[in-house]
Amino acid sequence: MVEQFFPMTQFIEPGPIEPLILLTGSIGCGKTSLLFQFAINRALENSSEVVFICNKAKLENKPPFLSEAIDPSSDVFERIQIKYIEDYEDIKMYFAAFHLHEKFPSAVIIDDFGGFFNDRCCQQKYGNARGRDLAMARTLALCQDAVSHANEKLQPHKSCTILLSDLQQGDTPRLLFIYKRWINCFFTVEGNQGDGSGSYNLKKNNSISGSAMEERSRAAKYSIALQYLVLEEIIEE
Repeated sequence: MVEQFFPMTQFIEPGPIEPLILLTGSIGCGKTSLLFQFAINRALENSSEVVFICNKAKLENKPPFLSEAIDPSSDVFERIQIKYIEDYEDIKMYFAAFHLHEKFPSAVIIDDFGGFFNDRCCQQKYGNARGRDLAMARTLALCQDAVSHANEKLQPHKSCTILLSDLQQGDTPRLLFIYKRWINCFFTVEGNQGDGSGSYNLKKNNSISGSAMEERSRAAKYSIALQYLVLEEIIEE
């Protein structure tokens, strides 16, 4: 599954994709670049459409690095709809009306999902010290309902995936206790500390999802040092 975050020409056909996925990592590790490459891959599958949700200022300040093999003039970018939002209320409105869509995207990707939940604003809205937790839980519930509805309509020939990213807090995603209620598939970006290569490892975090004994773990070593997303190798662990 780690291969889905890199150009499709570099790997064998992937297996099934989970309906809800969380990708976490530290600031500057290339999460947005990985998300955008995932968007390109899904858009290439059966010429399907993808929705990429993000904050406009953040995307313009730190645009994603693409693979050198990606043609910037490719018509695949016409199938990726970039939707700019300001806070989690925009996410809730989008998914609340998701069932009204005539056509469902193959993926909805939300960059920096947790960043849309301002702690103070959430506390004021819900009148509760744990307002942010409540807001995230309700939004994730909408996400789950939306992707389940889409897949009921699309399967068995097509599918829809919701991919979120958030910051890593130590060895686990921040607010993991909330995410685990709704998400079963977690990917983590780790830095190669001390090797001076500027590369990172992306791997499925089976210790969170509880599938450590079910599948062999694989990691993707990649770099964004030269302003390109470069897959260096796939590591069997």
